Amino acid sequence: MIDNFKGKTAVLTGAGSGFGLECARIGARLGMNLVLVDVQQDALDAAAAEMRAAGAEVLAQRVDVSSAEQMEQLGAAVLERFGAPHLVFNNAGVGAGGLVWENSVKDWEWVLGVNLMGVVHGVRVFTPMMLAAAKKDPAWRGHIVNTASMAGLLAPPNMGIYNVSKHAVVSLSETLYQDLSLVTDQVSASVLCPYFVATGINDSHRNRPGELASGKPTKSQLIGQAMIGKAVSSGKVTAAEVAQKVFDAVAAGQFYIYSHPKAIGAVQTRLEDIMLARNPTDPFADKPELGAQLRAQLRAD
Repeated sequence: MIDNFKGKTAVLTGAGSGFGLECARIGARLGMNLVLVDVQQDALDAAAAEMRAAGAEVLAQRVDVSSAEQMEQLGAAVLERFGAPHLVFNNAGVGAGGLVWENSVKDWEWVLGVNLMGVVHGVRVFTPMMLAAAKKDPAWRGHIVNTASMAGLLAPPNMGIYNVSKHAVVSLSETLYQDLSLVTDQVSASVLCPYFVATGINDSHRNRPGELASGKPTKSQLIGQAMIGKAVSSGKVTAAEVAQKVFDAVAAGQFYIYSHPKAIGAVQTRLEDIMLARNPTDPFADKPELGAQLRAQLRAD
């Protein structure tokens, strides 16, 4: 819980677009020092210029969050420039889909590297320095927010690789929350579980490293990419609105952050399936035409 953001330091990965950029804008308005992290240099440069123009103190670094070495170097740079950060937003993420057996080893390395290991590195690099700062000052407060997804609470078909990465982030975040509560009352955590919001994640292949390229996509992967793109682009909740929810949750000490609270009904159904040992409910039960369309596309020669 942080009740006064002015003069505090925020580390934001994926800061060049989407939730990261919008959180940076809010942080700048609140008078925070900003550490902007992104793998896309031009987007990072634009974000840094915007935040400096808004009057924020900015440290901008191009970082591949999947790299332990690069994240450790980032941590050292943050500590030297601003000291321990008060807010860490492990937000960088990539999107991918397709039938789960069709994802290549390189697909798994790329998606898990960014979506899961990027969060792991953020937690292991910054949590110790936050705890050290808290130990020195009883008034010091810190908070870690990890971006997961509603796909971390559900299991939508034809996007298993993404689901796996986000389920892991939810589990990591819940455990982080509990572990922190064992050792301190001054640092806590939240998990962001957005639904379909226009953030640019459907175009994340633009930043895929050449060494993890996976060749020609399969039919199911192309179908999955098209479906996600359509859903994201038609979303009515904006990234700016979600970013405000993030800051409100940090101020209130709220753990679960949802962009679309009405979508929680599907989570309840899934948990009931588990509790009753019931086979997984058809995810298209409310919109059978979408399920029929997907099956027809995948079964077509």
